[in-house]
Amino acid sequence: MSKKVRVRFAPSPTGGLHLGGVRTALFNYLFARQNEGDFILRVEDTDQTRFVEGAEEYIIDCLNWCGITPDEGPHAGGGFGPYRQSERKALYRQYAEQLVKQGNAYYAFDTPEELEQKRAEITNFQYGHAHRSSLRNSLFLPVKEVQELLDKGTPHVIRIKMPVDETIGFTDMVRGRVNFETSQVDDKVLLKADGMPTYHLAVVVDDYLMQITHAFRGEEWLPSAPVHLLLWEYLGWKNEMPQWAHLPLILKPDGHGKLSKRDGDRLGFPVYAMNWTDPKSGDLTKGFRELGFLPEAFVNLLALLGWNNGTDQEIFTLDELVEQFSMERISKAGAQFDFEKAKWFNHEWIRQSTAISLTPNVISVLRQHDISAENHPQLTKIIDLVKDRCTLLTDFYEHASYFFQKPAESKIDWTSIQPKWNDAKTDFFIAFIQKTQETASWEAASIEAAFKALTQEKGIKIGEVMLPLRVMLVGGKFGPAVFDIAEVLGKEETVERIELALAILGR
Repeated sequence: MSKKVRVRFAPSPTGGLHLGGVRTALFNYLFARQNEGDFILRVEDTDQTRFVEGAEEYIIDCLNWCGITPDEGPHAGGGFGPYRQSERKALYRQYAEQLVKQGNAYYAFDTPEELEQKRAEITNFQYGHAHRSSLRNSLFLPVKEVQELLDKGTPHVIRIKMPVDETIGFTDMVRGRVNFETSQVDDKVLLKADGMPTYHLAVVVDDYLMQITHAFRGEEWLPSAPVHLLLWEYLGWKNEMPQWAHLPLILKPDGHGKLSKRDGDRLGFPVYAMNWTDPKSGDLTKGFRELGFLPEAFVNLLALLGWNNGTDQEIFTLDELVEQFSMERISKAGAQFDFEKAKWFNHEWIRQSTAISLTPNVISVLRQHDISAENHPQLTKIIDLVKDRCTLLTDFYEHASYFFQKPAESKIDWTSIQPKWNDAKTDFFIAFIQKTQETASWEAASIEAAFKALTQEKGIKIGEVMLPLRVMLVGGKFGPAVFDIAEVLGKEETVERIELALAILGR
C-alpha cells in the first residue's frame, strides 16, 4: 500500500507573502486534496536575523483568505510538531554531528573576517574542495587541536563535505531528469555557529521526520538540490526522499526576470496577497485583497500562472482546480504576470458571483466611505444591477454609492445637460413629477411607460430627456438602466433628486 500523501508549504516569516509563494502553497494544497492527503504549514524561521514580528500570523491569514487552510501547522497543531523550526533546534545538531562522524561533514572554525579576507584574495572564492586545505577546519587541523577548539567552545559551523567529480541527480516531477556535477557546488553550511540549522539541513531533517512524500518549491531552489540529495543519502534516508517538483518562476510582465516587489511598485500593481506593513519602517505594501480582489479570483489567476488543464477553460472554482490539477500540465517555462489579465479574472468572478455572496464585501467597501448599507432593503438588488460594471470590489463605491446618498452638487456632470437645457425640458420634468403622484405602481416597467407616454404627450424626443434624468439621479452618464435606478431609489427620493436638479438648472 502506498504512503499517504503529505505535502508542506514552508515559508520564512520575513515579510509580505509574494504571489509566487501563494502559488506554491496552492499547488501543494491542490495536490494534497486531490490525493486525500495532508497539507502542512511549516515555518522556516531558522534565520533569526531576518525574522519579522507578525509575519507568521500574516502568512496564516493569507492562506485562510485564499481558502487553502493547512491541516497541520503552528496554529492548527498535528502529530508531527513543533511546526516552527526555531522550536526544533535541539533536533538538528545530532544529525549534523552524525554527518561529521561519518566523514560527510566537518567543523569549520574560520571567522567571518578570515572568510572575507579569502574572498578579497581569491576571485569567485568558494568554500569547497579547491580551498579547504588552506582554511581552518577539522579536515586539515590536527585532531587534538580540533578537540581543544571544541572543548573551549570556539565558535564554529558544520559544513557538508561535497564529493569531487561525481554526477548526481533526480527525476523532477516537472522537469524530468536533472543532473549536477558535485565539484561545482561549495561546502554549504549545515549548522550555524548559534546552533541553528541552515535551510539545507533543516529541510531534509524536517521532511523526513514529518514524513513528507512530495516537495514542491520554486525553481530558484534547483541549485541547492545536490546538497539535499546527498544529505538524504548520507543520513540513510534515500529511500524515504520525497518526490520533488521545481515550479516555474513567475516573471515580470515583459518576461525578463523574476517578478519582484520592486516591479509591482514601479508598475503600479501588488505582488503580495494582502497588505503588509513593515513593523520597523512602518512602510505599507499593498496587497490583492485590499485592492479589491476576491480570493476566488486570486486563486484562479495564480493556478493558471504555469498550469493549464489542456483546454480553453479559464474560470475555475477551487473544487474544479482540485479535480483537474495535474503535475503533468505544469509548464517548465516561466509564466509572465499580466495585471490586466488578473483584473479580468476578478471582473469575471464578480460578474458570476451571487449578490448574496458579494454582500459582505460591498458593505465593507461602502463603510470605508461612511455609507451604512447593511440594513438597506434592496442591497442585493443594487449589487445585481451594478456588479457587471465592477472590475475590483472597490469599484462598488463608484457604481453604487448614489443609491445610498444624493450625488454632491459639485460632482454632478451639469456640463452634459446645461448647454441644451430649455424651458420645454423644465416643463417636461415638472409634469413628470406630477405624473409620478398618479402612478400607483413604482416598478421600472411602469415608470418607463409613464415617462415615454409623457414624451409623446409633450412632443419631446425621449433621447432629449433620458440623459438629463440619468444625470439628475446618479450625477453622471453612467449606471445601469435608468428606470431600474428610479425603482430602487423609490418614488420620493427620485422626485427629490429631480426637484433639486430643476432648482439648480433654473438659477
